[in-house]
Amino acid sequence: MAKKAKQRVSYVLPLDNSPNGHRLGVNGLAVDPDRSILYSGGRGGTVCAWNQNIDLKSSRDNPFDSPDDPPSAPSSKSKHPSSFRIQTQAHTHWVNDLVLTDNNTAVVSASSDLTVRVWRPLSEEQEAPQTIGQHADYVKRLATPNAQADWVASGGLDRKIFLWDLNGAGKKLEIEVGDEEKSEKGSVYALSTSRTILASGGPESIVRLWDPRSGKRITKFVGHTDNIRDILINESGDTIMTASSDQTVKVWSVTGGRCMHTLTMHNDSVWSLFSDDPQLGTFYSADRSGLVVKTDVRGTMGEMDDGLSLAVAQETEGVNKVIVCGDYIWTATSSSSINRWSNVDTGPDIQLPEAYRRHRASSSASRSGSSPPATNGHSKKREIPAQSILKISNTATFPVAAARELDTNASAISALTHARKGSEIIVDPDIGVIVPINALPEDTIEGQHGLVKHKLLNDRRRVLTLDTAGDVLLWDLLQCIPIQSFGKRHLEDVEPEVNTVEAVAPWCSIDTRTGRLAVVLEEYNCFDAEMYADEFELEEPIEFRDDQRINLGKWILRYLFANLIDEMIKQDEVYRGELFEKQQKNTRAIPPSSIQIPSSTMGSWPDRTAALTPRANGVPYPMTPGMSIGVATPAVMHLPGVPEGGAALDKKSSQTSRASGDKSGDYFSSTQISPDEAAKPLLPATSVEPTDDKLPKSPTEPDKENNGKVFGKKFRMGMSFGGKKLGRSASTNIEKPVVVDEKVDDGSETSESGDKEKEFEDTFLGIVERIRYGYEKALIENPDKQPDSEITPTLPNETPVLKPPPMTTVIIQEETSGGSADLYRGTVGTVGDDASLIEQRAPMWLGDLLLRNKIPLKEPVKVSFILQPWQDLLPSIAGPDGNSRLNANRMLRVKKILAYVAERIEAAPEQPDPDALKPEEYLELYCYDQKLPVAMTLATLRAHIWKGGADVMLYYKSNGRKPIRFEQKPEAEPGTVTPPAQATA
Repeated sequence: MAKKAKQRVSYVLPLDNSPNGHRLGVNGLAVDPDRSILYSGGRGGTVCAWNQNIDLKSSRDNPFDSPDDPPSAPSSKSKHPSSFRIQTQAHTHWVNDLVLTDNNTAVVSASSDLTVRVWRPLSEEQEAPQTIGQHADYVKRLATPNAQADWVASGGLDRKIFLWDLNGAGKKLEIEVGDEEKSEKGSVYALSTSRTILASGGPESIVRLWDPRSGKRITKFVGHTDNIRDILINESGDTIMTASSDQTVKVWSVTGGRCMHTLTMHNDSVWSLFSDDPQLGTFYSADRSGLVVKTDVRGTMGEMDDGLSLAVAQETEGVNKVIVCGDYIWTATSSSSINRWSNVDTGPDIQLPEAYRRHRASSSASRSGSSPPATNGHSKKREIPAQSILKISNTATFPVAAARELDTNASAISALTHARKGSEIIVDPDIGVIVPINALPEDTIEGQHGLVKHKLLNDRRRVLTLDTAGDVLLWDLLQCIPIQSFGKRHLEDVEPEVNTVEAVAPWCSIDTRTGRLAVVLEEYNCFDAEMYADEFELEEPIEFRDDQRINLGKWILRYLFANLIDEMIKQDEVYRGELFEKQQKNTRAIPPSSIQIPSSTMGSWPDRTAALTPRANGVPYPMTPGMSIGVATPAVMHLPGVPEGGAALDKKSSQTSRASGDKSGDYFSSTQISPDEAAKPLLPATSVEPTDDKLPKSPTEPDKENNGKVFGKKFRMGMSFGGKKLGRSASTNIEKPVVVDEKVDDGSETSESGDKEKEFEDTFLGIVERIRYGYEKALIENPDKQPDSEITPTLPNETPVLKPPPMTTVIIQEETSGGSADLYRGTVGTVGDDASLIEQRAPMWLGDLLLRNKIPLKEPVKVSFILQPWQDLLPSIAGPDGNSRLNANRMLRVKKILAYVAERIEAAPEQPDPDALKPEEYLELYCYDQKLPVAMTLATLRAHIWKGGADVMLYYKSNGRKPIRFEQKPEAEPGTVTPPAQATA
């Protein structure tokens, strides 16, 4: 069976009262002029639709048509504001580009989640966006030849260009970008297409042309010196226009195979190009500084230097996308808001300053060989300021510096005539200041506030976040809600106020790349972290055993998929009923040839079959796994322990666990340091011997009462002793993990004779099939009894009830070479409805956890320490060889260490006194002369107090509240130093 890619589970915490709109920057824009709808794609993974409430088909008067209006005249924003229409959470990562296709009914989006998706917002079904294609890395750009096309091209960082069919036929064409000798380059940052030609560009600064029908390369253009960010192709396919981070816009001739013009109207990286002119006679460009430029080269007869470039608008941030429709311009930036600007008419009636009008007229006359038409000096149109006109290229003579500074009088015109020879005669540092025509946008689609920064606290259950408004919030990762707001403060100032001194194993990763808080759970570590049950408060009180720990990963997954578990239990009940009914029909159809009277020994069989069904939480208050203190010797001798990391809440726990679970002192092992130590009076044998005579003496010895056969069956249903480990939990002090046996057990069922009977998929569905196969076998062995359910999720005494908000997003992803691809996306409220889909796409380890309460086997992490009496005032717990080096699970608390010390320095009374002081009440533990809190774990101690590489040195002493029988002398006053001679007297 092929090895599956690693799969992980993520969940995204919802924001309270989440309004509509983008929360982070906007990367993609597209407009539907027929319906007056603007579509936008943002870094939060959302695609939004906005009603523009204006007529995008007919032109209105230019804003310069009213020269009598004061400069501060109110804009039309109040008359035609945009309004929210609809949105969808199309992606789980940034949306990088948008295009409209299929007669403007299909919105296609490209994302850093590796997918290309199509959304049909005008459809009556209102379906979620559908994936039509996938790359191996971030998808950066999209292109389509026209709004009626039924295919779209996509380019990404995987150096591939794909053509996707919008009708569900999948990939139409694949193009490998980049030269063979430079295969590491070729990432696609710019893409454009017509029916006959496709152009791409990227960080290698090369423009490549392809045939979109065959995928063959036509030619390539070399000339840019930096990343190519955007491309335009004219309708006939003979002219290409490219924008680059080298601050230029180049115009290429496809037929001539060379660069025709280099335009330099920008002084920063040019990020976006747009044109709705089939011949690119007018086009718009925007750069990293936020400048939006309109360039008109119509009527220049190929002499682009005589064209006109105007600074139309100035954004406060770099413009990721600029689009135009009729009299309006929209800009997308790293802000969550979208601005709509008034367009500028650059037609023949445009009112330029006198000097520019004469220059433009003379240029036109020289090209046509006749006198230019007369200019009406009494036009009503407002004159465009000289400082809004840009020099289109380095070789252009218009405008010149003098014309920007001089008034439009006769002397200015005279100076202009000599400008070609001495344009440097007027040198003014303010000449280069650009004043855009539009000071303010006509309309703004206000964005929302998204999270931009986070800090995971030491307890790894709470996260501080900072949003774009400057507000700091504290979140609970288990409840999936914000629990405290700190207002507009610095996150670094709030952190010391809420952080704690804890050391919890990493069990999740956090990111805020989409403006929301996302938590990622990986199989290899999501079950590593635990917390003590007495560290949190619950709405409904639950009685826990002493020092019970709760696995954080198991806890949150149990309730993220609670509805799924409920649905699986319902389906399981139906399946068992139908299977049993079918079995009964088959039995009745074949009459028995003889009647056998069952023997008296069969009377107990129903009880034994009941034991065959694995039951999580079979013991009301099971022991805490993995809390044994082992002796750390140079030979690395481990003590037999109990399951670690998993919930030992099963009647089928190991006998070592059961023996230690019968006592409150389950933190130490029954194995002595050496054979001689058994006779040591400070180590009472009564504290470690099993109290139940009926328990087997060895984990490999079957229960005599059940003849061993029932145990053998039980092992196959979910656990085993001896070589195989308890399936749902790790084990402490394991000599050698039997990984091979575990994998074989997970992959197939084995008959009594050892023959393989059936193999199962390495998926969630494989777990379901394995469970159902067990029912079939149980019916064969006992056809008159309906099998008991083998779905055994954790119960509240192991994972207390959590109620994550129903809108919490749940995602199942699969690793790819370029990141991760979504296999499933839903919410806490919909996972039950999507049971069949999750069965197919979820990993096997998630099915094992949810349906059988089993987690992957993993060796526990231990901490070595040396335990000695403070100033030798109490007896030593060292063995006969003087060794006092021990090791224990990193989650062991100081309280348990003190209990361990107490049982070794003082014999246990024959009749326990219920009112006696607990060890932590009369003993204290010190490290670096610092008294340790009784709830502190070894992990926290090692991380925040010891901080060294060697074994932790711990000292125990009495606080005087209880006389200790073997105490050598009265305790010295705190802070005093006892001479060695007195200490050993």
